[in-house]
Amino acid sequence: MAKNDSNTSENKPITINKWDYLALKNTLDDAVKEVFITKYNHVENFSLIDCRLLICTFAVLVAGYALVWDYFNPFPKSRYVLTVCVALYFVTMGIITLYTTYKEKGIFAVTLERDESGYNPDAVWEASSFIKKHTGVYHLNLTRKDPVGGVVKEREIAKSVSHFFDMDGTLCENVVEQEVTKLRDGILKNKKSE
Repeated sequence: MAKNDSNTSENKPITINKWDYLALKNTLDDAVKEVFITKYNHVENFSLIDCRLLICTFAVLVAGYALVWDYFNPFPKSRYVLTVCVALYFVTMGIITLYTTYKEKGIFAVTLERDESGYNPDAVWEASSFIKKHTGVYHLNLTRKDPVGGVVKEREIAKSVSHFFDMDGTLCENVVEQEVTKLRDGILKNKKSE
């Protein structure tokens, strides 16, 4: 009985508050990622997120070390250790800011397209998006990095969020799938023509 309940919750349409732009963006991002994983059998790659978590873990360890050191060696004795740890913490926060700004660039999904022959390495697909405040326009960018030859192809669309949601705020998953398919096919056709 529990199995049937989980299946019905998966088929339930996604409805959100259509005035919440962050919820709109996150819902569309999840739908795009779902298309790549379910329709095209891509495998999600978490290396981009793992690197960010590694940097954050280092920052937390530095802060924890400073806390423990100060507990066993109260302030006048721990001055130099605290100074070094505070400096390391702020440098690490600067690194994480640079990483999210210049490396992640709004990328919400990295997937691997498996080579059917098993001979070539996997192609990497990246999806990034943004919605400018008060515009209601969803910008979606898909990038395909071909490991053979290092060719990078990308396509972008910019459509109103009303294109993807009905009047009640229910996501039209078939529309998302159509738009992702158009972008993906455009990238692959462009690849074949060269």
